[in-house]
Amino acid sequence: MATLITADDAPRFGQDGFALTGLAAPSRGCATVSAWRVSAAPGATSPVHRLTSDEVFVVVAGALEANVGDRVLTARAGDALAIPPGVEFSLTNRGDEPAEAVACMAAGGQAAIGDGEPFTPPWAA
Repeated sequence: MATLITADDAPRFGQDGFALTGLAAPSRGCATVSAWRVSAAPGATSPVHRLTSDEVFVVVAGALEANVGDRVLTARAGDALAIPPGVEFSLTNRGDEPAEAVACMAAGGQAAIGDGEPFTPPWAA
């Protein structure tokens, strides 16, 4: 059966200048994919983290800079950024306007920050 997650009903989370809106996830009727909307305020930088599954960001407005190991990749509106599992990275909005993206990964994917234990991000659960 199809599930509609409306913008009004989607759960919202905030962290480090990032606003995250949970879209598809197992708790919202999607068994195999988690997807969420990401809004990064100007100057916002995420913690360095890694995931247990691939994560893809499709930038829909502005630009996100990804620091991935010794590489710096800038994804602009219309671009997709794919981060493989186990790779440490962070995202930064270096622009003057909010950056917007839709992110997705396999349901059940987990994140870890530093030496911390893996956890399921609440927007992906």
